[in-house]
Amino acid sequence: MSLDNAPDEVKLAVDLIMLLEQHEIPPSTVLSALEIVRQDFLRKQQEAPSSR
Repeated sequence: MSLDNAPDEVKLAVDLIMLLEQHEIPPSTVLSALEIVRQDFLRKQQEAPSSR
């Protein structure tokens, strides 16, 4: 299956999964780090000017 036509978020997710698996990072560490990243990007999204 090709990712050529996949949405950008799917491509990014696949890249991140591959990177994390290649470095053999424990799932608990990954999940904790992803929550930090999620909170950071939620804050940035709320602070960004509306795109309407």
